[in-house]
Amino acid sequence: MKIAINGAGIAGTALAYWLGRLGHEVLLVERAPALRTGGYILNLWGVGYDAVERMGLLPQLLAQQYETDELRMVDRDGRTRGGYPSRALQTLANGRIASLARSDIAAAIHGALGDRVETIFDDSIATIDDDGMRAVVGFERAAAREVDLVIGADGLHSQVRRATFGADSRFEHAMGCHVASFEIAGYRPRDERLYVAHTAPGRYIARFPVRNDRTLIFMLVRDEYLSDMPRGGTDCKAALAGAFSNMGWECPAMLEALANADDVYFDSISQIRMDAWTKGRVALVGDSAACPSLIAGEGAGFALAQAYVLAGEIHDHPGDLDAALQRYQDRLKPYTLRKQRYAEGLVPSFVPKTELGIRARDMATLLMRLPVFPRLLMGRYFRDPMRLPDYAMP
Repeated sequence: MKIAINGAGIAGTALAYWLGRLGHEVLLVERAPALRTGGYILNLWGVGYDAVERMGLLPQLLAQQYETDELRMVDRDGRTRGGYPSRALQTLANGRIASLARSDIAAAIHGALGDRVETIFDDSIATIDDDGMRAVVGFERAAAREVDLVIGADGLHSQVRRATFGADSRFEHAMGCHVASFEIAGYRPRDERLYVAHTAPGRYIARFPVRNDRTLIFMLVRDEYLSDMPRGGTDCKAALAGAFSNMGWECPAMLEALANADDVYFDSISQIRMDAWTKGRVALVGDSAACPSLIAGEGAGFALAQAYVLAGEIHDHPGDLDAALQRYQDRLKPYTLRKQRYAEGLVPSFVPKTELGIRARDMATLLMRLPVFPRLLMGRYFRDPMRLPDYAMP
């Protein structure tokens, strides 16, 4: 088939990989002028870890992982008040977990596409004319093309979803928080192999050492601390500076770095909830279809699983795309709903509303240092009921 995929993030590149390997004619379209770089660090485990292993990319990604010794919670004076060793998570995931930059995962998969997949950068699908059998896709710059299937892999604010299913407001469920992240060079202090975080009521800020003497700054803030709900750019910087200005610790230095940062990621923390991920000859994968939210912690892994299952169902149902699309959704929808429900209950642990809530959270993290408590406190999070199906794919 001829298949157009909008978005060259983790979901889009993974689906392009499998479909290209199956011999389909795949066009991968990315709005950015090149593969995106930077972005926050995530833990890859469960079905996502299994999926990159089946791609044969696990050794390459493990060589790029960030290895940490400890997650440390500090107070406004920099004194340790909570945290736990990274080995606690390694134990819960049976050793199959890796901390990776989102962009490194997408770049590794894109590098494995070879010449099987055509990639167009600096463009995006703008219109879709779908007659139920084939679709004509119009682009912002390139000439229109006729394809058998259109895939929206373009994230939380998916253009393909809007063009096919309707406005974002119909599907986006805001969780009352925003996230921001940026990288800075030469930041001090620098604690190698430590993730260090400070929390005040409704706000959370952390630093993490990344390559080339750069530091990733990661911020979470409840919406009530943001003035006039910024859209991005300088508005975003001003609103974040206002929210974090009185927190102590290293916040003054971090906010100074924020003011001079060239590239700041800023977005709402939201879920995408849809009754159906497919319509006619359009299908959604990754955050476009069922974003569990950043707080859920397994969005990248789920995107990798979706890509694998969609390609596998297409392979298992030759000549019956409707059945393949329905089976794709039926296999994954229950798992998605469980993840989304669980994520809703995690917001208070990341950004407690009160000082008492912060103290309770930090005390719980200290218990993670004891042998039994990691499984009691976080075992549910690592109990992954989904297993990747075995498809007879080459």
